[in-house]
Amino acid sequence: MLTTLRIKNLALVSDLTLELQPGCNVITGETGAGKSILIGALNLVLGERADRTLIRSGADSCSVEVVFDVRQMSCLLTERRSPDPARRGNVIQRAGSETGAPSMLQAFLDENGLEPCEDNQLVLKRTFTTAGTNRQFVNGSPTTLTTLAAIGEWLVDIHGPHDHQSLLNPLKQLMILDAFGGLESEREQFADLVRRRSALEAEKSALIVDEKTYVQQLDLLRFQVKEIEAARLQPGEDEQVEQEFHRAGNAAKLLQLGQAALDVLAENDTAVLTQLGVVGRALQELQRVDTGAGALVELHSQANGMLNDLQTEISRYVEKVDVDPARLAELEERLNLIHSLKRKYGSTLAEVIAFGGDAKAKLQSLESRDSELARLNAALEKLDTEILKAGRALTAARKKVIPKLAKAALTQLADLGFKQSQFDIALSSATNEETLQHATRNTQHGLDTIEFQFSPNVGEPLKPLRAIASSGEMARVMLALKTVLAAQDEIPVLVFDEVDANVGGETANAVGEKMKQIAAKRQVICITHLPQVAAPADAHYVVTKQVNEGRTISEIALLDKKSRVTELTRMLGGQSDAARKHAEALLK
Repeated sequence: MLTTLRIKNLALVSDLTLELQPGCNVITGETGAGKSILIGALNLVLGERADRTLIRSGADSCSVEVVFDVRQMSCLLTERRSPDPARRGNVIQRAGSETGAPSMLQAFLDENGLEPCEDNQLVLKRTFTTAGTNRQFVNGSPTTLTTLAAIGEWLVDIHGPHDHQSLLNPLKQLMILDAFGGLESEREQFADLVRRRSALEAEKSALIVDEKTYVQQLDLLRFQVKEIEAARLQPGEDEQVEQEFHRAGNAAKLLQLGQAALDVLAENDTAVLTQLGVVGRALQELQRVDTGAGALVELHSQANGMLNDLQTEISRYVEKVDVDPARLAELEERLNLIHSLKRKYGSTLAEVIAFGGDAKAKLQSLESRDSELARLNAALEKLDTEILKAGRALTAARKKVIPKLAKAALTQLADLGFKQSQFDIALSSATNEETLQHATRNTQHGLDTIEFQFSPNVGEPLKPLRAIASSGEMARVMLALKTVLAAQDEIPVLVFDEVDANVGGETANAVGEKMKQIAAKRQVICITHLPQVAAPADAHYVVTKQVNEGRTISEIALLDKKSRVTELTRMLGGQSDAARKHAEALLK
């Protein structure tokens, strides 16, 4: 569950901490008090793009922090693709552990270089400044906005006052149907087959070219392979040749310097070793006079040994120096060849060698084009059969789920005021001739398109949801489906931002009960203007605007029972005795 939301310097909020409760949390307040700021802050810390104009006037930066208790959430990270290709990531879903932060969640944090959860607390934080600097953290570890959004996407589901419009999208409807039926894995298996088919099609397209282009490609690849293979390149050879060329180019100077060093050491009358011998004889005489000078003689012996070793090594070095113009020319030619190949095929020698390997594989594929095309065609034919089989199986499974979802939705719609409404789902599938083209266009979704159909009143025919004009009706259909999906929904925290707009009366009572039902399985945070929705909640917060030192700030407070009566009375339209009694009755 989401336990804490902290906001600093965001719009009207100066410094606010909201401690949330399990179950259903409602937030109320006058229009403009700042309720929407809470949702905006939550969106920011869950990865939404930051707008610097939201930073409170006079402040340089803004921060939002949330704390999740993962012990009760018992989440697991499992690989699954998001329905939205632009936001694919790891899914956080429930598991059975209640003893601590889930091991798979910890694995996800480890893989992304993030600190582990302490005391089962997952902490997300987002800061941004007027200068445009953005920083985000998970458990105190800096991370990318993409990682923060990936975690947030699977922890919290936010439904705004206009989100019911997403129900008009047939793809969204298909996602709801598959979620209700638990068909996501079947859909992903189908998608994987189509992706494999697309990869084979790409290989085939690379082989199917006109004859002139085919000959040109063959000639080019043969030239590239021959040129790289003829060079007989070895990994790391360029550095070795570079060093040897540098030594060969400076051989005369190296020889001169080496010989000069030998002259100073041992090869003239004033050489270091000759003088060191004079020093040694003096020290031996010194030791005969003073036996305590033995350490000096020992140091002299060590120095003499080291200088003799130095002389030996310099002599060996000088002997190896070879002033050979032919070898220098050979090294220069090799170095020029390596540089030429780098300019053509890669910035490093490793890239040149890898390019040669790829070119050889392409050449072999082109030279055996006919047999390769036959192999690809056979593989495509096999995949076509598998795609048809998987698509038809997915279609059959969806047809079984449709009446169950329709029945469950009707039950919820009846509670929301549609006592005699109709709800159904029309499904159409691609024919055999259309299947592959359809699958290529819809790689994530199978062979089907669906349309939610609804009739709110007796005697009216079923119509697509997009034909319904009333936003109040659309909002209630969305809420009904959310209630149906609560048991299947993997997201532990659901946020409803004024989704009960345009409803009232008995329907408002039903909306409040629906929120309560959903909260039995998930933590719910609901912003509402309806007292009937606020009354059944487990915790009630009110947002107010205050003026402090000439500045307007938004504050939030958790209400006790007495304060709840006062707030519900306000929401009912006044502070009359009748309104207060009505508020007390709602709470009871």
